[in-house]
Amino acid sequence: MDPFWRLILCLSVLYEIVLIYILFQTIDGVRQLLTDIDSSLNRPLPEKDYGYGCEIYDWNHPQDPFHFVKALILRDHWLCVVTLIGFEISEYSLEHQLPNFGECWWHHWILDALLCNACGIYMGIKTCQYLRIELHNRRGMWKTRTVRGKFMCVLNHVTLQDWMEFDWHPPAAFGCWLGTIYLVILLLLGHIVTFYLKLIFWIPLDRFLFVGRFIFTLFASIVAIREGYEYLSDISHSKNFGNQLWLLTVITITERLIVLKFDWATITKPLLFHISILWLTIIY
Repeated sequence: MDPFWRLILCLSVLYEIVLIYILFQTIDGVRQLLTDIDSSLNRPLPEKDYGYGCEIYDWNHPQDPFHFVKALILRDHWLCVVTLIGFEISEYSLEHQLPNFGECWWHHWILDALLCNACGIYMGIKTCQYLRIELHNRRGMWKTRTVRGKFMCVLNHVTLQDWMEFDWHPPAAFGCWLGTIYLVILLLLGHIVTFYLKLIFWIPLDRFLFVGRFIFTLFASIVAIREGYEYLSDISHSKNFGNQLWLLTVITITERLIVLKFDWATITKPLLFHISILWLTIIY
């Protein structure tokens, strides 16, 4: 493993320790502690429901790069589409708990799913193809004369040893199917819990705390999903998940426990009737 990815693994352990510490604090204590990092925090955030205005596009509610990043992590357009649909259904299901998830139906499926997020997935897959070709044809930095070539050499040092193209085959075996579903759920939970943490600790998504968490999660997920893919496809002949995948799982569980502890009233709000019918239809 390259030193950069060892650093990500160490940061994952450190982040988990911080989460465990937060888990045993009070909510007021955590909010006050965060003001030592960013003095502008510890102020209630206004929650906006985007389902009433139904503007064509709200510049105060820009699209996040989750689906572009997801394409870099999963490297398979069909699996990205599955997570896209899963996230939109999750928004429908949780908009009674998180007002930010409230949107018009056409905003969910036309603007988000078919336009913005689909374009993000397409650009992400094209980026994966580009990186696979460029890193496969790389040469040494001192043998490369162009600035672009030298940049790709530097990029190689902060990426995995090779940019593997994933070929997911979840129907091949029942265990592989379960493993693929597990990885998709892990990504969705990691993204959704961000909005709960924002609601609980009053941290706007544009603060460097969340931006740093997003960047860290990106790199950690790249390694974790690759470890999961190698395990499920038996490329590495390993009988266990990799360290980063285990850590990412524990981090996701700990973040969920923090949400359950500090905002039990919100997390236990029952599903709306039509959402319950939707989930019963999906399950059965």
